[in-house]
Amino acid sequence: MSDNQPEVIVEVRGRYGYLTLNRPKGLNALTLDMVQKIHRQLDSWAGDDAIEAVVFLGAGDKAFCAGGDIRALYDSYQSGDTLHRVFFEEEYSLDQAIHQYPKPVLSVMNGIVMGGGMGVAQGASLRIVSDRAKLAMPETGIGYFPDVGATYFLGRLPGRLGDYLAVTGTQLNAADAIYAGLADLYIPEGALENLDSALAGAVAGSDEAVKAGLGELQGDPGKSRLATLQPAIDEHFAKADLKAVRDSLRQEQRPEFADWAKETLGAIEGRSPIGMAVALELVRRGRDLSLPQAFELELALDYLWFDKGDIVEGIRALIVDKDKSPQWRVASIDDLKQEQVSVFFDEVSG
Repeated sequence: MSDNQPEVIVEVRGRYGYLTLNRPKGLNALTLDMVQKIHRQLDSWAGDDAIEAVVFLGAGDKAFCAGGDIRALYDSYQSGDTLHRVFFEEEYSLDQAIHQYPKPVLSVMNGIVMGGGMGVAQGASLRIVSDRAKLAMPETGIGYFPDVGATYFLGRLPGRLGDYLAVTGTQLNAADAIYAGLADLYIPEGALENLDSALAGAVAGSDEAVKAGLGELQGDPGKSRLATLQPAIDEHFAKADLKAVRDSLRQEQRPEFADWAKETLGAIEGRSPIGMAVALELVRRGRDLSLPQAFELELALDYLWFDKGDIVEGIRALIVDKDKSPQWRVASIDDLKQEQVSVFFDEVSG
């Protein structure tokens, strides 16, 4: 982004309103100003008959959006400011508005799509992935839990995929994203340059019409690894709690799943035990929650998490000091007691 370019570029191209996240050097991570500007623009276009659909893009060639500006949230908390609370309130309000928008919304996930980027992208009614798409909810790695509506959208994935993705933060490519239900269609990166012209020729009034107009651009993303792993994911991640999941993975000996189980155990190692356990509980509760209820629960947990969770230590260790040696409140999964997880949910529902 040059000095004279805004962090969100607003354009009207024909019948479409385009919103481009424009912090490429920061992987288009969201700031509070960006969240507020996007929400205001969506509100304006909702009542504008000349705009029939909205398109979200990410500037640069690396990311759609890598999340929120978590360093700013850390600094806010350490200074006694309120940004770390206000940001989540505003971000979730935006994400919910995208989910419930009265016009088609397209998200073009070309590159990294994580955390807050998933919040924007998953609210879209037509979610496009390219060859370079890398989708993930990696929050447990920084001592946090998947939010931005993940309680709702991960809770509705097939089988136990949501449990698996929430705990491990595993990245998905285009084929895996479509298989999981986190994307609707695949457009090869080379064909994305024709997106504008294809949209210009499409009827913009409905998701089905827009999707049909993009038909010639669509390709085959290839075979999904998740599809072959689904039986093992469903078996292990259906266990009662985080420790039982971990122990079940340790016992996996089937040749077709043994390497994956080892990879998964490696992914879990070092992440915040409380973060993973709360993530697991959130996804499971999310299966029975409406979208507004899911956001309400996540926000209530946010209010507790900076004081009583692991996010401050996680950001310190991985982003600020970069020593990569976080001292989690609970050192290991074996030390974790169920009451240390349930206390969060008891407090937000009390």
